[in-house]
Amino acid sequence: MGIFGKLFEKKICSVCGGEIGLLGNRKLEDGNLCKTCAGKLSPFFSDRRSSTVEQIKEQLDYREENKKAVAAFHTTLSYGEDVKLLIDEDAKKFMVTRARDLIEANPDVLDFSQVTGVDIDVDEDRTEATFENGEGEEVSFTPPRYTFSYDFNIVIRVNSPYFDTVEFRLNRSSVEINPNSPVPMSAAPKPSLNLDYRRYEETANEIKTLLAEARREAREASAPAAPKAAVVCKLCGATTIPDEKGCCEYCGGPVV
Repeated sequence: MGIFGKLFEKKICSVCGGEIGLLGNRKLEDGNLCKTCAGKLSPFFSDRRSSTVEQIKEQLDYREENKKAVAAFHTTLSYGEDVKLLIDEDAKKFMVTRARDLIEANPDVLDFSQVTGVDIDVDEDRTEATFENGEGEEVSFTPPRYTFSYDFNIVIRVNSPYFDTVEFRLNRSSVEINPNSPVPMSAAPKPSLNLDYRRYEETANEIKTLLAEARREAREASAPAAPKAAVVCKLCGATTIPDEKGCCEYCGGPVV
């Protein structure tokens, strides 16, 4: 079979067994994946090409099980404007999604205990301003002048078999500083003086603190209790392991 024959050869999805359209193939390390199956993978998963068919099947099983967690999810806190961080404080879980229909979107539901860290990445962008000269040409100022804009990106590092980070932008629109009065670089504005900048900065720090505290509490709650040590009861002299009330198992007196 020639090159063109191989190009137009029908391919079969190694996961569902369905026929793959001409432009619908997604290569795996040891097979092919159709567009439909690929669409069911986690949106935070980015290692498809080096994944085996078996690994993809395992993830799809997890994604199917995840639907139960989505159905049981009850949002008590929400952060973000376009993409949102939704938190279920009672179940100690969270998800990140822009979807309105959570059941259909099936966003990954993660436990607080899976969080390994939170980073705040403030992206600064500067754009050179120009003006129209007498000849109708757009020219630069001397010295050059700029407008500045900022975006707040939240990076949640997680312990998951399928992805390491969950990232989203906190603000829908960039925070613009001096949009109508561009300034030289030497006079770049202090973004912390901008009310919108401070608002997003405070929200980002609140998210970081909340998830760090939630992670700590969840891990402490799941940690096995330390075994009780034997002590000598001062009332009866017996070597005893105190009960749940801190009393001697022999005489019933308090173990001081």
